[in-house]
Amino acid sequence: MKKILLLVVAIIGTFSFSSAQKTINGVTVEKNLTVAGQELSLNGAGMREKLWFDLYVGALYTTKKYSDGNMLVKADEAMAITLDITDSKVTQKRMKEAVEDGFEDSCTDSERAAIKSEINTFVGLFSEAIVEGDHFEIAYAPGKGTMISKNGKQLGTIAGMDFKKGLFGIWLGNDPADDDLKEGMLGQ
Repeated sequence: MKKILLLVVAIIGTFSFSSAQKTINGVTVEKNLTVAGQELSLNGAGMREKLWFDLYVGALYTTKKYSDGNMLVKADEAMAITLDITDSKVTQKRMKEAVEDGFEDSCTDSERAAIKSEINTFVGLFSEAIVEGDHFEIAYAPGKGTMISKNGKQLGTIAGMDFKKGLFGIWLGNDPADDDLKEGMLGQ
């Protein structure tokens, strides 16, 4: 009887551990992430694709489950997006271009003009080469701003809710970088 009980506990333990993570295109997406001392849970994740290339795995972490991207873009609460580069075609130059294009799609001309300095600062954080396997974390904490790190190294923090709205709008707004990735991040 003890052996059966141990076997059941081992199976349940294995199941609990395997459900704690999600794997997409070989990238393990963690179930939880801590931002400014607050634990966030995986809201959803997906693959950013362009043509037939799988560029990166994106994951969204929030304080509670969300299915509405616009609500998240406007929410002044802790959240994070992680990007795991899965293709060597994602380079420093292409990342900068994609970010600039993303802000054009997520902001009106006047909104973009109001945060131009913050956008330039953000683009400037991509000063080192980007290679397959790099892990970026873009985390927002109320009162602190948007904190950006690469492979665990803090690159910088950009203050302002308007900047956060524009940046998170790249993935979660009305004209996202990738509709399928947005759906994945929103758990749809």
